[in-house]
Amino acid sequence: MPPFQRQLASLSATLVLLVVAITGCSATPQSDQSQSDQAHSDVQAVVDSARTLVMTEFEEQNYPGMSIAVAVEGEVVWSEGIGFADVEAQVPVTTASKFRVGSVSKPYTATAIAQLMVDGRLDVDAPIQDYVPTFPEKQWAISTRQVGGHIAGIRHYLGNENFSDVRYETVDAGLDIFKDSPLLFEPGTDYSYSSYGWNLVSAVVEGASGKPFLDYMDEHVFGPLNMTYSEADWADEDIEGRVSFYVRGDDGMPQVAPYVDNSYKWAGGGFLSTPEDMIRFAEAHRTPGFLTEEALEFLQRTQQLNDGSDTGYGIGWSDDEDSAGRRLVGHTGGSVGGTTLMTMNPESGVIVAMAINLSRADLSIGRQVMQLFLDEVASPDRDTDH
Repeated sequence: MPPFQRQLASLSATLVLLVVAITGCSATPQSDQSQSDQAHSDVQAVVDSARTLVMTEFEEQNYPGMSIAVAVEGEVVWSEGIGFADVEAQVPVTTASKFRVGSVSKPYTATAIAQLMVDGRLDVDAPIQDYVPTFPEKQWAISTRQVGGHIAGIRHYLGNENFSDVRYETVDAGLDIFKDSPLLFEPGTDYSYSSYGWNLVSAVVEGASGKPFLDYMDEHVFGPLNMTYSEADWADEDIEGRVSFYVRGDDGMPQVAPYVDNSYKWAGGGFLSTPEDMIRFAEAHRTPGFLTEEALEFLQRTQQLNDGSDTGYGIGWSDDEDSAGRRLVGHTGGSVGGTTLMTMNPESGVIVAMAINLSRADLSIGRQVMQLFLDEVASPDRDTDH
């Protein structure tokens, strides 16, 4: 057994499993209590099956650390830290460990766009320069709606730009990396994923709100949603609970990732977070309340190109279906030393969030967990009247 696996085996007895029972009803008649107990038993059985799948995948893939959380109808039914936040120091992952969530930062930021739009402070179809006058005009006008949906033609990373180790003090300074690049196509005619586009979106938030981007996120998104473990990944600061970051070496085992500074791309992929915070965030965006129904539709419903074809992406949210035709909205994230999944079926209230402190990890196990819960807990023919 490799040393890393021996370390993992020695940790297995200390893994923390948090299961919160779903009852959905008060303890009144015995028949109701029996139904509640059965519902809890059913969910626990699915949790056990999902955990077996995850632990098998974790060991086969030699991941350094992982955190996963699942919620059903607003209740967390499984939240667990697995493996190591720091392999060298043998620090275990906990449910409070903070991972790089990469592009899950985009739906976080999208909330700010929706709020400013609803408040009348942002016209999402106005030219970008109305809010970011320092951004050069291009051969075509581009809007926040187009940029947020990856249909504006803003380029993505070139070469090793995503390994930047440069400290950028302001959002506006980070735009210098790509602001002089021409658009890839006429806006609205094609789809091309761009994290840089979301850096521009964060500048729009600043221009529309009059606040520094990170301050706005703390005051209007993370704070109100009690996302106490979500924050900017300042590379040169000692952040409590932040995991160490890994890439695969030539031998396939985790090795320490190169140093990067994500200060150029907070909105595009620069936040730290936890699966439980992702659950809180997704639940707040499952039904109207925190945002209006119109705002949720604006963010989560696929945009269309000029020819009427769907892009599968709204504003910071993917819009897709599983093989059974059930709607899935969410986002994945890939960063240096981090791989993340946040996926939700709004109709059933099933949400799965997963983070791994390794670059380019396989997210298929998170999707399998989602399908398992949809099939076994959220199936329309399951008796849930209790």
